[in-house]
Amino acid sequence: MSDAQPTDALDEDAAAALARVGTDRSARPLLVALDFDGTLAPLQDDPSASRILPAGVDPLRRLVATPDVALALVSGRALHELHELAEVPAGTYLVGSHGAERAHVTADGLERDDVRLTDEQADRLTALGTRAAAVADGRDGVWVETKPTAVVVHSRLAARDDAAAARAEALALGDELGTGVLDGKDVVEISVLHASKGDALRALRDELGARVVVCAGDDVTDERMFAALEPGDLTVKVGPGDTHARLRVTDPSAMVSALAALADALEA
Repeated sequence: MSDAQPTDALDEDAAAALARVGTDRSARPLLVALDFDGTLAPLQDDPSASRILPAGVDPLRRLVATPDVALALVSGRALHELHELAEVPAGTYLVGSHGAERAHVTADGLERDDVRLTDEQADRLTALGTRAAAVADGRDGVWVETKPTAVVVHSRLAARDDAAAARAEALALGDELGTGVLDGKDVVEISVLHASKGDALRALRDELGARVVVCAGDDVTDERMFAALEPGDLTVKVGPGDTHARLRVTDPSAMVSALAALADALEA
């Protein structure tokens, strides 16, 4: 879809397309798979400040309550952090760390699928943490996050030169010690396991027997989800940038409005 189209046309097209899926009984079981940051929650300089837009809470609750509809958040965040920030209803599936972690939200908390590292992977994760800390050392605005299976170098708050240098060093470190490297918006994530959002989404789809998937995301890492889906699925890019998605919306507010249209159609 061309970026030259009027903004309101882009957003209205996406809302109408999601509504059509909602009225199509042959599309069920339906899986709605959404990124979090930049898709349901506006991007923040401080990642801990991210929250779903208030208008998005009700559509997600209604989706989970609809028979033959499943909701999943598929994020690069560590699973415990995603659960803490996302405010999703019981019944939601959570996929964290770009597919390396998975859980099901229940009324009593999280039912987790355990992640187990070999001794060699655990040693590499420790080495990655030490080396990544050196990448951030002396560079204001560059910081390191450690996940159960990966190390992430963040540079959103850094000056341009520092961010570019940190990215280059992190990518080189990933080539040396990583099993997988994800180069996203102001982040480089180096994993000791092979995992991707696309693989995780395909596995969840197969497990649930979903006939159609509605999938939305904003980052380059979400392109792996779009590429993993089928021609009959509905993919939505949130924000600017090249994409393989069929539709585009301008921002999380427009995405939340499209999800409300889907929930309305499902209830009707």
